[in-house]
Amino acid sequence: MVTRVITTAILVLFVSLNDVLAQCAMCRSTLENNYSNGNPGIAAGINTGILYLLVMPYLAVMLLGYFWYKSSKNARKELSGGAAAR
Repeated sequence: MVTRVITTAILVLFVSLNDVLAQCAMCRSTLENNYSNGNPGIAAGINTGILYLLVMPYLAVMLLGYFWYKSSKNARKELSGGAAAR
């Protein structure tokens, strides 16, 4: 079951790769055009936006992991506390 999910995820990644590369080329040509016209501010803004989009999934996974850790730690504490009271 896990192998099937991983295979499907890899297949979806490869199928959508062409769309990702096309967007990258469009952004690059826009940034080069604006930079050559003397407007580097748009390039800095787009780079900041890219970094923002890059960080969000990692932040979500870190928060999920933190809450999972705290939940399992509290459950373990309650389990060991209940056994000691008997």
